[in-house]
Amino acid sequence: MAESAAILIIDDEAVIRESCCRILGPEGYRIETAADGERGLQKVKELKPDLALVDLKMPGVDGIEVLEKIREIDPAIISIVITGYATIETAVEAMKRNAYDFIPKPFTPDQLKIIVKRGLEKRNLAQESARLRYEKNKMRENFITLVSHQLRSPLISIQQYFEVILGGFTGEVSGKQREMIREASERIEELIKLINNWLNMTRIEAKNLTGKFQPVNLSSLISQTVELMCPVAKAKKVILRTDCPDSLALIKGCEESLKQALTNLISNGINYNRAGGTATLKARENGDFVVVEVSDTGIGISPENLPFIFDEFFRAKVKETQGITGSGLGLSIVKRIIEAHQGSISVKSELDKGTTISVLLPKTGLKP
Repeated sequence: MAESAAILIIDDEAVIRESCCRILGPEGYRIETAADGERGLQKVKELKPDLALVDLKMPGVDGIEVLEKIREIDPAIISIVITGYATIETAVEAMKRNAYDFIPKPFTPDQLKIIVKRGLEKRNLAQESARLRYEKNKMRENFITLVSHQLRSPLISIQQYFEVILGGFTGEVSGKQREMIREASERIEELIKLINNWLNMTRIEAKNLTGKFQPVNLSSLISQTVELMCPVAKAKKVILRTDCPDSLALIKGCEESLKQALTNLISNGINYNRAGGTATLKARENGDFVVVEVSDTGIGISPENLPFIFDEFFRAKVKETQGITGSGLGLSIVKRIIEAHQGSISVKSELDKGTTISVLLPKTGLKP
């Protein structure tokens, strides 16, 4: 840790404050002291120290309350308890309130130096980790922008050129040429879908969605989504069924992203099914949650592939899935959306018998 690290000593005993200053002063730290909890908290707000040494037993605002307030002001501040009443119980209480460690009275200079050094090293590592996370997120945002503008836009332009050619606006197109351009156009369409899915997934985070949260009528949303997917099921010769009450409890969420999650689940139930098979969406209330299940009578998932189905870009490499197009991002997107809504998702499957994916979403407590 840099020599300019700031340390605040909060203790009602002058001899302890003086002792800490005498021991730590030569180490090059910037040291401040406070004789009680109230003044100590004021200095925490003003100085934002790197580390605070807090006496557990003080008149007025005691050490436990000081620890709680420090955590509220800045949880990154390292708090170390100084106490003459060191017991397992007090240590546990202190740790619950974000204390890094404790040092019992009386202590030697070496003991104090070691524990302070360890605490500052922990803070330094936490700050470095936060910096790396920030840089990683910035790189990710920049990469998303690059993909969006430098890759997606040209592909859309190519797709539009193909449409112009196929529309006959550039002259006669032979049957063979038309077939090749149409196949190329379909491949471009798959690439655009892949990029869109990837962009959607990278942008789905709790902090981005919570601003759009509102009470959502899941019964209505399920009806809309099923109606949207009916033509897809018909084209694949899959029977699409629902078992959903008209008045499910409201949930708090982003309607747009929840609709995307439902669409992906139903789409999987259709695409990985068999002609004449059934995809069923059920919904019910269960305690404080609404449970949504999408089950199918399709090809199922092998036990060895089951742990990976929510991984990005994962697709089971089996004979039955060779003709099914997809990016391997559908369930990853669903998982991110559900977890951003404080929900959970699970899957049960059996080869050649089908798959059931279950989603739990917390209720708002409001009536529809």
